[in-house]
Parts: sequence; structure tokens; C-alpha cells
Amino acid sequence: MNITRRSLLATSGAALLSTTLPHRGWTETRLQLGGGIEIVTLSDGNLTLPAEFIFGPMPKDELAAILARYNMDPSAPLTPPCNITLMRHGDTLALFDAGSGTGFQSSVGALPDALAAAGIDPMDITHVIFTHGHPDHLWGALDDFDEALFASATHMMGQTEFDYWMDDATVDSIGAERASFAVGAKRRLEILADDMVLFGDGEMVLPDVRAQLTPGHTPGHMAFVIGQGADAVMVLGDAIGNDHIAFARPEWTSGSDQDPEMAAATRGALFAQITAADMAVVGFHLQGGGIGRVTQADGGFVFHPA
Repeated sequence: MNITRRSLLATSGAALLSTTLPHRGWTETRLQLGGGIEIVTLSDGNLTLPAEFIFGPMPKDELAAILARYNMDPSAPLTPPCNITLMRHGDTLALFDAGSGTGFQSSVGALPDALAAAGIDPMDITHVIFTHGHPDHLWGALDDFDEALFASATHMMGQTEFDYWMDDATVDSIGAERASFAVGAKRRLEILADDMVLFGDGEMVLPDVRAQLTPGHTPGHMAFVIGQGADAVMVLGDAIGNDHIAFARPEWTSGSDQDPEMAAATRGALFAQITAADMAVVGFHLQGGGIGRVTQADGGFVFHPA
């Protein structure tokens, strides 16, 4: 397993970038697995979130002490990166999640620029595999004209997740803060539905890619194990949503999860699985391009970026 990393910075004169995003930068990180599998992460930008969105239910004194290790202010806005995973394997060029597009926040939506810088046309993508239906993972699947950005690709989502967002009752049950998530997800999934392949827990969605149900952040959230044995890597999506509190205190509930208690139980099980197998991980909101290793420390865990 070989990991390399390079950073690219776009300037206002770069022809690839929109004039509304003049200083967009991104990180490209590569992980080479056995069997000719290559994993590349590309940035869609970063979210901007109020600290309370994640830290709200956490014990304030203990939280501040842990965040101090990361030089983080517990009251400052959070700006987590958004790392899109690309897998090359033979004729397959698969994206795990599609980013935010232009309809969510101004600090995200850079995936088309990152793909262009990597020499990849959206028409080259053969599969788009969603971890879940939140805006920063799903909304970028359509362009500004509500057409599929990855028009040649097969789109894939877990059955439970798809059914949840397509249910008319979800918008009323998800809560006011996330009601727009439900409206946006249903509209996009309705457009993509005719091309959508649905799958269940444990299924092989592609050769050497196995789906693993990791519920809590959303009801049908999926992670994906790519490769075999000691050479495998897990695409986490948002099942482990940051590289600080989620690692240091995985048992704490987070305001970012739709079912906080279930999400905490899922994190605990994932950390046990990952550390037992010494498995590399790719996290959607983890630093350093999202690829790295996990070790136990101080009663919790630590993320080591590539």
C-alpha cells in the first residue's frame, strides 16, 4: 500500500475556475492498493458550520480540554474539508459521493475544478456511489440545469437510504433545521431514479467494493470496504465525521447525526473493526486529504493523515 499526496492552488487567472471562486485550492491524495486499485481524493471545498451544530450536546469542560489539543476554539465556526473519493480499477472510474454542487454553500462545489485539474472529464466517470443523501454528498450529482453532471455514470445508493429520502413523510419528521435537506434530496433522487441501482448491507457494489451499513448519521448511511485483507481501505463517508472529537470520544453524541445514539454505537463498532484489521481509512471530513490510519490513544483514537 503506497500513499502519495500533492496540493494544488488555483489563482484568479486559472482558466479552469469559475470567476466566482477565484482562490479555490484542493488537495489530491493517492493510495495504491493491490490488484491495480488506485484511490484518489479530490476536494469539493469546505463546509462552514456553527460549532453548536456538532458540539451542542457535548460536555463543555471536557470538550474544551480536548479541542485545545488541536488548537481549536470551541465557539469558533467549523470549516471541515469535503474529500471526494475516486477509485480507478481497470475500466472503472468510480466516485464515492458527488459533492455539493452550487446550491448549498459558497465554500463548496469545487469537485468539477478538481476533476479538471486531474485530467478527468465528468463523462469519464462510470459509477457514482453515495454514502448518504445529505447535501454535501448528493447535491453535486446534478448540474445547474438539473441534469446529471456524470451523465454516463451508473448512480448507486443503499436501499434504506434511498427509501428514506424518497418518503414524503421525511420532510415532516426530520426537523426544521434539516427540512431543506429532505426537499433537496427528494428532488435530486427523483431525477436520478431511473438510473439508480439500489443495494443492501454486505453487497458487492463493484468488484472488490463491499457495502457496509453504518447507520446513525442518517438511517441508511453506508461505508465501503475497498480491496481485500490487510490491503483494504474503508471509505467512511460521515460515519466518523471529524478527526478530533469523533476520534477522541467516539461515544459522545454529536449534533450532526440524525440519530446521535445510534451513530455513537456505529463509531465504536467501526473503530474496533478498523484497528483490529489495521485498515486504512478515507474520511469525507478528515484533514490532510482524508486518507490515513487510526491508532488507539488516551482512551480514544487518533487519526494519522497520509
